[in-house]
Parts: sequence; structure tokens; C-alpha cells
Amino acid sequence: MQLRLCQAGTLFFVVIFSAQISAKQVIKKSSSGICHPPESSWYERTKNYIPFDSLKTCLQEGGRLPKGLSLTSLNGAQNENEKNGYDRSAFGHGWDDQDGDCQDSRAEALVATSTTPVRFATNKRCRVVTGRWVSPFTGRVIQNAGDIDIDHVVPLAWSWNRGSRQWPREKREQFANDSMNLWPVELSLNRSKGAKGPNEWLPPSGQCGYVSRFYRIVKLHKLEPRPAENEWVQAFLADCRR
Repeated sequence: MQLRLCQAGTLFFVVIFSAQISAKQVIKKSSSGICHPPESSWYERTKNYIPFDSLKTCLQEGGRLPKGLSLTSLNGAQNENEKNGYDRSAFGHGWDDQDGDCQDSRAEALVATSTTPVRFATNKRCRVVTGRWVSPFTGRVIQNAGDIDIDHVVPLAWSWNRGSRQWPREKREQFANDSMNLWPVELSLNRSKGAKGPNEWLPPSGQCGYVSRFYRIVKLHKLEPRPAENEWVQAFLADCRR
């Protein structure tokens, strides 16, 4: 009887502990020992992992950061998000599979934008592994899906203080998975962009098309850029039309 009570108590503790971690956005330590924070391009694709409640704890337990991420950049982004109250989980906990076909919105974006038929990891046709994508940021051809980030053209964190904070959760989740707002681009450039608007960051090429698409999405979702941002984009697009 005591053993059963002990087991029940342990199970109860594990459930509560797991719920507390998931509420914060877990750090996922993969089987290869990489600590994936939500900023990692492999975060949503890491399905088998040990959860940690902080990056510090994961690193102390022998983990390491993914390539391209540093503690300095992560701490800077975290501090900025804390200032404006933004939390990625307000837009859902990852890529949605809204139609239930096992392809989440990342996979569907890869399928839709590949210039050749894609190849899937298995016959279930859930995860895309290869295709042919032309980066709108550079014009470079990418064939390995693992080399691609799906960029939110209008970053979720950028949208937060420009209207999406007031949206119902369902609308925020739809925005995070809106195919018009999803572009396959290089990992390094997506991380370089972060949550910046076009007045702070522009891709190496295709700048006019990028800014035009950015502000089409802004208008479509009735977001409200700051006056200086509006002035900048109007002047930039006027130059593009010359």
C-alpha cells in the first residue's frame, strides 16, 4: 500500500513538474546533446528530447548550443522580449497541422515554395528532406531542407507591440502559420534578421520585393507600425518605383 502511494505521489510530482516546464517553453536537449531554445531553427523539429526549465541548467548538464547561436545574442533577445511582454507561446507552441494531414505549416511552406517535387523522410509524407528552393533573401538555390529556416516575413515579436498583443489567441496562432507570412530562407540570415523590421534590417538582395511583401502583410492583418516606420517604408518603396 505504501509503495502504491509512493508511486502515485511520484507520478503526481512528474506531471506537475512537466506542466510547470511546458508553461515556460522548455529547453530541448536532443539525443546528440544540443540544447535547443525556442530561437533554434531545430526547436520545432526536435521531437525526442530531455526537457529543461532553463538554458543554463541544460548547459550545466553537459549540453551545448546549436551552431549560430550564442549566449550573448540569446540574452539580448530575451531581455528585449521581457521589456515588451512578448512570449512566443502566445502564438502557439510551434508549427500547426491545421488540416490534420501530418504536414505542419513548415512542411507545407516547403512543399508550396519548392520549384521541384520535394522528397519526404518517410512514406507518410510528413517531414520534407529535400527539394529546390530559391532564397528570396539572396537568390541562392537550396536543396537540403535542413539548411532552411522558415522566416516570418513580419516577425511575431515585431507584431506584438503593433497590434497582435490585443488579438485573441486563435488569431495569433493563425498569423504565426499564415502561408503568406512564411518564406524559406538561409538559417544565418533569418537569425541575423531576428525581430527587426525593414527599417532596421534588409536582406542582401530582393529588398524591394521584401519590403513590399512585409507591408502587404502588415496591412492585411491591420497591424499599426510606428509613424517613423511608416515614413521610412513609404520613402523606400517610392525609390523602388523610380
